[in-house]
Amino acid sequence: MKLAGTVTLPAPPSEVWSLLTDAPRLSRLLPGCEQLEPDGPDRYKAAVKFGIAAISGKYAGTLEFAEKKPPHSLILKLDGKGLPGFVKGEGRIELTPKGDTTEIAYTGEAHVGGLIASVGQRMLDAAARKIVQQFFDSAKAELESTKGAAAEPNSPVKAHRKGN
Repeated sequence: MKLAGTVTLPAPPSEVWSLLTDAPRLSRLLPGCEQLEPDGPDRYKAAVKFGIAAISGKYAGTLEFAEKKPPHSLILKLDGKGLPGFVKGEGRIELTPKGDTTEIAYTGEAHVGGLIASVGQRMLDAAARKIVQQFFDSAKAELESTKGAAAEPNSPVKAHRKGN
């Protein structure tokens, strides 16, 4: 299964790079991610819950950053196994400044096997595109919320209480 596309995020490459390579922030963006813990330099143990059609389950594996060229490009390598099968993949991400935003071009290839592979290529492709879209939607929301908080550092916060 192959994936490729582009997406624009509302921050300069340095901020996008920081988001993509910070494990605690990254774990909040990855759909189904239940754990992402350091396991050596640029390597993380991951636990992800994932499902397609009637086949769902948990996967345990690793996520690794390779060939890092901050804040321009990196390669992500993933390897996971679970009761529904296995997934092994590699993707390249390139960041290009576009004014106050960053264009991300991504390409990747994943191999799946076991029960999860039985759902068929079309369903796997659709599910993979949906996961990528959810990830980038979450990244965009995270960057916009960070930008909004930075734009108004001294804004008063009003608490609303019921009954008083």
